[in-house]
Amino acid sequence: MSSTAKIGRLVAKNAALFLCDMQEKFRGRIAYYPEILQVSKRLLDSAKLLDIPIVATEQYPKGLGHTVPELNLSASGIKPFEKSSFSMCIPAVLEKLKSSGASAVMVCGIEAHVCVQHTTLALIEHGFDVHIIADACSSRTMIDRMYAFKRMKQSGAFITTSESAILGLVEGSAHPKFREVQKIIWESAPDTGLLKK
Repeated sequence: MSSTAKIGRLVAKNAALFLCDMQEKFRGRIAYYPEILQVSKRLLDSAKLLDIPIVATEQYPKGLGHTVPELNLSASGIKPFEKSSFSMCIPAVLEKLKSSGASAVMVCGIEAHVCVQHTTLALIEHGFDVHIIADACSSRTMIDRMYAFKRMKQSGAFITTSESAILGLVEGSAHPKFREVQKIIWESAPDTGLLKK
């Protein structure tokens, strides 16, 4: 393997979390929506605990509603950015991301084949490592979701799971916040339909 090959190691001090369009109007339309929300909440709680920058967006909130209350963003002081483009990488978001010093972005949300994919491609174009949290991304159909994962991987994104990402951020039980993180993931993540039964 070339010494310049990207290996996709997540390190908390260089990471950011993107929550893409987890809005009220999508409830009931997105496959595995309650489970996707539950997994996204685990990522959000872990990011807060590890002081990882968090960016949330809302696609046309006037028509699609605001971020679902389960994520309780306001309690964490997170104000979602409004957007009309599919990509989360609007100028204000890119400015916040660049000022954070992050070089890797974990992306979760909806829809995988639209806003998550457009965000991923834009982040890669801007030089960021992108980690798609597969069990925290979905679409209305499984075919759109699965081909989105393939497309993003072909473009250079790393496809992973929430637990793998969260445990990768602490790197081991010696981390001072390992026990707190362990409590967040103690129960297994819910089934989000990634494997056929």
